[in-house]
Amino acid sequence: MRNTAIVLAVAAVFVAAPSFIQEAHAQDAMNTTGADSGFFVNGNAGHSYFGSGQNSGSDTGYALNGGYRWALGNGFAIGPEIGYNDLGNIRVKNVFNSQPVIANNKASLHGWTVGANAKYNFTPNWYVSARTGLYSWTGDGMSRGITPISTGRSGDGYYGGVGVGYDFSRSFGVGIGYDYYRAKKNDVNLSTGLLAAQAEVRF
Repeated sequence: MRNTAIVLAVAAVFVAAPSFIQEAHAQDAMNTTGADSGFFVNGNAGHSYFGSGQNSGSDTGYALNGGYRWALGNGFAIGPEIGYNDLGNIRVKNVFNSQPVIANNKASLHGWTVGANAKYNFTPNWYVSARTGLYSWTGDGMSRGITPISTGRSGDGYYGGVGVGYDFSRSFGVGIGYDYYRAKKNDVNLSTGLLAAQAEVRF
């Protein structure tokens, strides 16, 4: 139920895009920078890549983040963020039926992030972004060795990512980004990359 709710929340950010874009067209194009101080919520959805041995493969992943940025001038803003992600075993179509959203026959990884988020508008509309921090994760996968077994692990790792995008207004922007999540403990390596479309609402 929790995963279904978060998938729907990410979808809601993207569904809201048309109304924010319409608002943007009513604003002065030279007054659309999103590098102001304020709260933000962003949703990411895309392709996740498990890249280690028995657990290598790809799947659908998503992330939902929120935080606050302080504008430091010249189009640059930085601040803290917290978020949740699920990077494997997602069956998006099952949000709309009675089947499990999370499949149980593939490597999986999910967890909470806390860290810093920075954004730089190099024009009033175009921006680059970066994020990094700590990653508290839980996952399931195959162990390494002569006789691999399916097992669960949890631990603390780190994450980092970069992105590029376009601000339609001070309150809404879209982009694309790549995030890497380090999740390795003992003989199980579930470290994963996420290449995703991004949408951000700012307050």
